[in-house]
Amino acid sequence: MRKFLIYSILSISLFACKKNDEKVAETEAIEDSIKVEPTKSEADVAELTELSPDKISEVLKSNHSDTLYVTNFFATWCGPCMQEIPHFRKKMDELAGKPVKFTFVSLDNKTDWASKVSDFADEYELRNHIVLLDGNLLNTSFFKQNFKTWGGESIPFTLMTKGNESDETIGSMTEEALNEKIEKFLK
Repeated sequence: MRKFLIYSILSISLFACKKNDEKVAETEAIEDSIKVEPTKSEADVAELTELSPDKISEVLKSNHSDTLYVTNFFATWCGPCMQEIPHFRKKMDELAGKPVKFTFVSLDNKTDWASKVSDFADEYELRNHIVLLDGNLLNTSFFKQNFKTWGGESIPFTLMTKGNESDETIGSMTEEALNEKIEKFLK
């Protein structure tokens, strides 16, 4: 009986020490992790426009019949979004001076606005074309109010409007598809 008691106490002690060592190692790992500071200042992020879902709705509804509005909803963590952005950038350059307005609505987390979104804006020279939208504020009524087909289930999403005409594209577009859709509106 005495041996059993000694083994039990030893086992419990070893088990408790092991658990404590795991907690210490976990705490040290968290404290030793490198904290990544944003590469941009708050002033850089302030240059990007943050809009509420209601303001985005107003922007989507306010258009002029002589202007094509191309609005792309994206996030920097979205691979298909990043694949199509160079096509949009190229088309923007081609149509400079024409009645076409490009807007990119970032659905990135607020914590990424100062770093990833701001860096992305500079990399593609889109700082004046990006709008920040806190995706956590979106609900089903936002999508029902503003779109015929998009329920917010995936990105990228592109809305093109000119007057009473509109085109909605859920998912990534090839350069050819983008060109075709824009040319159809500009005829």
